[in-house]
Amino acid sequence: MKRLANRLLFIIALLLAMNTGFAQTQDAETLHETARSLMRQGDFENAMLVLNKALVLKPDNLDLQKDQAFIQYLQRDFAGSIATGKKITARPDADVQSFQILGLAYKAIGDTKESDKMYKAALKKFPNSGVLYSEYGDLLASNNTPDLAIKQWEKGIETDPNHSSNYYFASKYYAQRGNIIWGLLYGETFVNIESLTARTTEIKNLLFAGYQKLFTNPDILNNAKQNGSAFEKAVAVNFSKLTSMMNDGVTPETLTAMRTRFILNWYNGNGRQFPFRLFEHQRMLLQDGYFDAYNQWLTGATADTQQFQSWMQNHADDAKSFQQFQRSVIFKIPAAQYYIH
Repeated sequence: MKRLANRLLFIIALLLAMNTGFAQTQDAETLHETARSLMRQGDFENAMLVLNKALVLKPDNLDLQKDQAFIQYLQRDFAGSIATGKKITARPDADVQSFQILGLAYKAIGDTKESDKMYKAALKKFPNSGVLYSEYGDLLASNNTPDLAIKQWEKGIETDPNHSSNYYFASKYYAQRGNIIWGLLYGETFVNIESLTARTTEIKNLLFAGYQKLFTNPDILNNAKQNGSAFEKAVAVNFSKLTSMMNDGVTPETLTAMRTRFILNWYNGNGRQFPFRLFEHQRMLLQDGYFDAYNQWLTGATADTQQFQSWMQNHADDAKSFQQFQRSVIFKIPAAQYYIH
C-alpha cells in the first residue's frame, strides 16, 4: 500500500513538472510575440522589457537572443547589439540571420575590419547564402573596393540564383563600367525576381538607358563578340543582327519588335547550348501573348510617361491580364545556369 502511494505521488509530481514546463514555454512564446508586436509598432523600450521577461524563462533561445540584438540595434545601442551578436554568432546553431544582425551593428559604427572578418566567417559556415554574399559585397563596395565586391555578388548569383540583391548590385556595377550586356541581363533578371519595389524602378531606368547605349555605340557589341565568354558572344552576335531594327530609336515598341526577333533567333540557334531562365521567360511571355504588355511594363514609364499612360488606357485589358499573370507566376531560376564572365 505504501509502495502504491509513493508511486502515485511520483506520477503526480511528474505531471505537475510537465505542466509547469509547458506553461513556461507557452508564456515565453506569448511574451515573444508581444515583444515583436511592440517592435513592429516602434515601441522598442517596452519591446525590450517584455523580451527580457521571455529570456528569463528561456535564456538560451536563439530567436529571443536575435531579437534582443536587433532591438538593441534599433535603439542605437550598437555596443550592446554587437556584444549580443558576438555571443549569438559563437553558438554552433547560429543561423544566417544571426550574422546579418551583427553585420548591421558593425555597419552602423563603421567598423569595416571586424565586419569583414565576420562576413568571411559567416560565408565559411554558410557558403551558399546569397544574402551574405550580397551584404559582404555591399560592405566591400562601400569601402571603395568594387572589383572585390563584384566577386562576392557573382558568387552569390552562382550559388543562390534566386536571391535578388546580388543581381541588383551586379547590374549596376556592370552598367557603370560599360559591360552593357551583363548590366541588361542581370537587371532584367532582378526586376522579374523583385518586381514591386523602389529598386525595381531604379533598375528599369538602368535597362532603358542600357538599350540606348547598346544600339548607339557599336563598340559595345563588337567588344563583346571579340572578348566575351561563349555565352556573351552568342548574345552579342544575336543583337548585332538586329541593330537595323533600332534605327528609329529605342522605344517600348521597337524594343518589343527587336526582342521578339532575338528570342526567335535564340531558340533557333543557341537555346539548347545555353539554357537561360530569362530568355525562357521571355519566350513564354511571347507564346502566351503577354510580351507587348511586359515590355511596356519594363520600359514604358521610363521612355515616355504620357505615352505609357496612354498605352495603359488603350490596352487596359492587356495590362490587367499581364498583371494577373505576373502575380500568378513565380520567376525561379534553376541551378547550373551560371555563365562565367
